[in-house]
Amino acid sequence: MGKLTGKIAWVTGAGSGIGEAVAERFGAEGCITVITGRRQDRLEQVAERIRAKDGTVHVQPADLTKPAEVQKVAAWIGTTLGRLDVLVSNAGVNVTERDWKRLSPEGIDTLIHGNLSSAFYVAQAVLPIMRQQGGGVMIHTASMAGRNVGPMSGPGYNAAKHGVVAMSHSINMEECVNGIRSTVFCPGEVNTEILKQRPNPLTQEQLDQMLQPEDCADLIAYAAGLPPHVTMNEIWLTPTHNRGYVAALGRKL
Repeated sequence: MGKLTGKIAWVTGAGSGIGEAVAERFGAEGCITVITGRRQDRLEQVAERIRAKDGTVHVQPADLTKPAEVQKVAAWIGTTLGRLDVLVSNAGVNVTERDWKRLSPEGIDTLIHGNLSSAFYVAQAVLPIMRQQGGGVMIHTASMAGRNVGPMSGPGYNAAKHGVVAMSHSINMEECVNGIRSTVFCPGEVNTEILKQRPNPLTQEQLDQMLQPEDCADLIAYAAGLPPHVTMNEIWLTPTHNRGYVAALGRKL
């Protein structure tokens, strides 16, 4: 029996990367998991692996940049499952042309809606469920780019992820009286599909030195299983071989 046995969770961005790893880990922990993303075929593949290990999973595809679709999934959860114990809000995007010299209005919209607006829509949609049941935990994937401004991620991604960090802390400020806990997860470089948007290709050695999605899923599962009187407000998780640190050491030598 896992520590999340019998709990109901909603994992967004579950078709790949961190969300995929979290969904599979939650399934192994005995959690009833609702998985959401834009690509139904990818979600079905994740669900098939969870069910093959006797996990319980429900596929609810949606474009999280569209509030009506987000509300539809939240309403389905409330009506069909009756409660929501854990939200893992994980969807995120970046663009290749991310620096100020090349950033376009369309790119700005993609970054803000895909990283920040979507996170707000999901949190706002589940708060009524959690208030009514007297508690719940939200875990929002931000980034170290949400704490440290640097050129690698680009200004739009930096700004959006800083917004996610602020959003999560604001939930605790208002909703702690309702038993609702919010955690913002700020990982360093993670070997996920979003890296394909990098302007400069990465080697396999570099990818292997990064955090892996399963590393993130382990920590998110721990945060999700904390007792109701405990809030883990913010988590940093970085690779030991931190390329930002290594670059700084090189400049100093």
